[in-house]
Amino acid sequence: MTTEEYNNAVKGLANRLCRFADKLLLDADTAKDITQEAFLKLWENKNQVNPVKIKSWLFTTTYRLCINHIQRRKIIARVVLEKELSVQPENPDLKDIINNTFSLLPPIQRTILLMRDYEGYNYQEIGEMLELNESQVKVYLFRARQKIKDHIKDLKLVL
Repeated sequence: MTTEEYNNAVKGLANRLCRFADKLLLDADTAKDITQEAFLKLWENKNQVNPVKIKSWLFTTTYRLCINHIQRRKIIARVVLEKELSVQPENPDLKDIINNTFSLLPPIQRTILLMRDYEGYNYQEIGEMLELNESQVKVYLFRARQKIKDHIKDLKLVL
């Protein structure tokens, strides 16, 4: 990989990687740090990374860095939302509801949902990045969507 290819990757993917990490970690500052760390690792491995697969390599690396961060800090992705709902205002902010619902998903389901619905990757690409087969990706995605649907229905937000 050349310096120009690296710079193009930074310009083209930095914001997407940061948003991806932020949705996984629910912490914008940590997401920025992890994005920088992913680009640092890309530079350190520039001779081993296929220039055609830079994007997939970066998303895979960012995902693994996020999971390592979660495990290192022993952050529990599941939040007891019922406690928060007891003091919920009459008109909850939809963004807060979505973020809280995302936090209920296991990291793998959250990652696949974000990659598919927010980043637009197909099942095969997601499988390659996360080292899963297409069937596993589809199952995780179905379960994530089902959990979100059930949770929102339980909140009686959808009539």
